[in-house]
Amino acid sequence: MILTIATTPFEDQKPGTSGLRKKVSVFRQPHYAENFIQSVFDSLEGFQGRTLVIGGDGRYHNSEVIQTAIRMAAANGFGRVMVGQNGLLSTPAASNLIRRHKASGGIILSASHNPGGPDGDFGIKYNISNGGPAPEKLTDAIYARTRTISSYRIAAPPGVDLARTGETRLGGMAVQVVDPVTDYAELMRTLFDFEAIRALIRTGFTMRFDAMGAVTGPYAHRILEDMLGFPGGTVMNGTPLPDFGGRHPDPNLVHAGELARLVLPGGGPDFGAASDGDGDRNLIVGRGMYVTPSDSLAILAANATLTPGYAGGLAGIARSMPTSRAADRVAEKLGIGAWETPTGWKFFGNLLDAGKATLCGEESFGTGSTHVREKDGLWAVLMWLNILARRRLSVADIVTRHWAEYGRNFYSRHDYEDVDAEAANGLMNALRARLPSLAGRNGIATADDFAYDDPVDGSRTTKQGIRLIFADGARIIYRLSGTGTAGATLRVYIERYEPDAGLHGMETQAALSGLIALSRSIAGIGTHTGRAAPTVIT
Repeated sequence: MILTIATTPFEDQKPGTSGLRKKVSVFRQPHYAENFIQSVFDSLEGFQGRTLVIGGDGRYHNSEVIQTAIRMAAANGFGRVMVGQNGLLSTPAASNLIRRHKASGGIILSASHNPGGPDGDFGIKYNISNGGPAPEKLTDAIYARTRTISSYRIAAPPGVDLARTGETRLGGMAVQVVDPVTDYAELMRTLFDFEAIRALIRTGFTMRFDAMGAVTGPYAHRILEDMLGFPGGTVMNGTPLPDFGGRHPDPNLVHAGELARLVLPGGGPDFGAASDGDGDRNLIVGRGMYVTPSDSLAILAANATLTPGYAGGLAGIARSMPTSRAADRVAEKLGIGAWETPTGWKFFGNLLDAGKATLCGEESFGTGSTHVREKDGLWAVLMWLNILARRRLSVADIVTRHWAEYGRNFYSRHDYEDVDAEAANGLMNALRARLPSLAGRNGIATADDFAYDDPVDGSRTTKQGIRLIFADGARIIYRLSGTGTAGATLRVYIERYEPDAGLHGMETQAALSGLIALSRSIAGIGTHTGRAAPTVIT
């Protein structure tokens, strides 16, 4: 039986760069999740009778909303739902399912790297038929619909049993519960030389992978331990938990500190990696070497042809604007396109679909390629393993040799988290007002607010971050993050290029100290936010 439930709009359902994210307590309000899901369906065309993929990262409140989404899909005319067993699907695995099974799209329930649990964060986003996040045209339509919605449609309870794989029916809709790992693991096998990695392991090579109590655990156990042959215990914190075991599932040196302390000093594993809440981000470390996401993108691009999936070369490399320019230098040497986009994976989708880029990445620990339309944490780890297996060098040697060839882009991000939103916006507005007067002072050559003209569909996106570009190519960038659920996060990105290999061993914060001080004084960060120092430095 199909029920039509009267409702009234919520005023706070505007999607950000990765869907709608709020505190769990907000999503638990009556009709809140239902309003947003119905607004998604009301903004789509041509989905009747087609397939919808549904899954999530297993965080608190996931199972309830997945059942709601399945029942609403049945009431709105989908022909089939594919859902991960126990409701689990990493974000890249969901993207792969959408693409592989030619689904009309997918609903992914995650707040990515944000904390989970009853007092944590929750999120819903819609991915389109190419497997990537909905473009702004669609998210704008969804938001407009949330402001006028008066009812939603849902199948009467009960829902479906998600514990067992197989197919059942809910009214006129088929519900197919699938193993969340199988299709993804098979895709990875086609991209990377598993036998070369096994040979590396047989030499005594060791690693640790920190799944951070999140969704990547089952994928890492299956691929790293079962398929590749790393010993049991290689995967740490590998059981997905509703509160991620109390961890903040953000794979950086602060929140993945257990892994960093194990690998970085030396004497431990040769290689370390971590992924986040929904499996789309990655941290790469080796003995004595933390690899920044910007450097990782550049190094993967420079070595991509060592892997089967990319042996034919790259069409181009895309990076988000705040990501360092290290990848641009690789693209220049390879004679391929280098694309600079706003932050948000949806901007890479057009470039990937049009064949203009093969690899893409963001400084926020996200890297990916044409294999899906999302960033992919475990993919990046496997690509690193394949390169290590072929080159038979340490992580530190690969990085330092890359710097010697291309020069080093010293790079750091300073995050001021949970800043009062009004104060953060005031800082950005004050900077915008001063842009005309900043050029020509303190070595600044140009000062602007980044705008992007999409080379595929011609759309224009504005106000994507304030850039101060210095005469020597150094950059300071300011932007407000769109992934948080409380207050605002001011991100400040600092970058300086150093061609002299004799100076590449400098500590990053020391190498950037002058620019760091300038970034704080020019923006008046202390005056606007009351913060004397950033919350997190990566």
